[in-house]
Formats: sequence, structure tokens, C-alpha cells
Amino acid sequence: MLGELFNNPISFVFWLVALMMAITIHEFSHAFAAERLGDPTPRLQGRLTLNPLAHLDPLGTLMLLLIRFGWGKPVQFDPFNLRHPRRDAAVISLAGPASNLVVALACSIALHILFNFRLPLLSNSVIGVLVYLAIGMLQPIVVLNVMLAIFNLIPVHPLDGFKIVGGILPEEYARQWYQLEPYGLLFLLFLIFPLFGRVAPIIALISPIINFILSILLPNAPLI
Repeated sequence: MLGELFNNPISFVFWLVALMMAITIHEFSHAFAAERLGDPTPRLQGRLTLNPLAHLDPLGTLMLLLIRFGWGKPVQFDPFNLRHPRRDAAVISLAGPASNLVVALACSIALHILFNFRLPLLSNSVIGVLVYLAIGMLQPIVVLNVMLAIFNLIPVHPLDGFKIVGGILPEEYARQWYQLEPYGLLFLLFLIFPLFGRVAPIIALISPIINFILSILLPNAPLI
């Protein structure tokens, strides 16, 4: 992604805006879900906002720029404020990836409409340019929202998928599941970094899923 800064600055700007948008929507949705379920912690910490500065994590953003896998600043919530702590924690965790997929779907619909009407609009040069700019902006929004959603659905702490699984499992198995939480970061590092010069396990794991979704959502799907 950083390579586009010099090769195609306009495309880089589109990807950067899409990146900030995806992370902001993801983290805001966590905060909004927590607020709706009775926990004011995210609001008191200034996370119930669509201001990207409240949600961007420097390292997570850099990782997204470099390898297109990263994260935002985690939204904290207090389970003692939740009526059903385990279930509600799963709902709060699911809100982030779900919101990314909803945004990707909405932008995909807009993209298909623009692709269907772009040729007649080319007769008007100004409108044609605007259409192509809109397409150039919507495509990275779809891609990054899908990538962020699928990445965070991996059931490894501190990703959202871990608490989602914990909320689905029966209570007895959930207690055993949460015992894996202290080892989550080690698992995640194992997944992120390539082994013996090969492709990172996380890419081999989620790329087919991401590519399948993008093949449906995008008129001309870019593979990762």
C-alpha cells in the first residue's frame, strides 16, 4: 500500500481514507454496542465518536499500511455493567466486524450501480471523471472493510472472534475457552509472522475467505 504513495498518489490517498474509515467504523460500533447494552465506559473514554483520531492505533495502522493486516485502538468495556456479561461481550465484539461488512455491502451496491452507468456518463467529461473518482474511492473501502472484518473474526485473543466464540459456547466450555486468553498474543504473533520464509499462516488462513467475499462484492475483484 505504501508503494502507491509514489506510483499513484491519488490511489494512496483513497486507500488511506478507506483505512481510517474502516477502523473508525469498526471501533465506533464496539463503543455504540457497549453503550446500548448499558456500559458507559467507551463513552466516558471518548470512544463514542466518529473522529478517527479517537480510534487509530499507531502500530495497527502502520501494519495495515505495510501488509494490509492491522487493527485499531481497542475499545474497553466493563463486563460488570452488562446484564449478561458473556453474551453481551460477544455482541459488542461482533458489532465491529458486522459493521465493516455492512459498509462493504453498501459500497458494493454503489459500485455496481456506477459500473453499470459509467459508459453513458462518459459523454459528459466532468461527470465521467467524478464517476471514476467515486469508483476509485469505493473499491478500497470495500476491500479494507472486508479484510478488517475477517481478520478480527479470527478466534484468537485479543481479536473479536475470541469473545464471540466465548459467548456462543456453553458456560462450562466457555470457562475452558477463556483460559486460553493469556496465550492469545503468542498465537497471534505465530499467525502473523512468516515461518521459514514462507507465507504467514494468517494470510493462508483468511485470504481465500476474503477473496471469495470480494469476488461477490466487487465488479473487478482484486485478489490478496
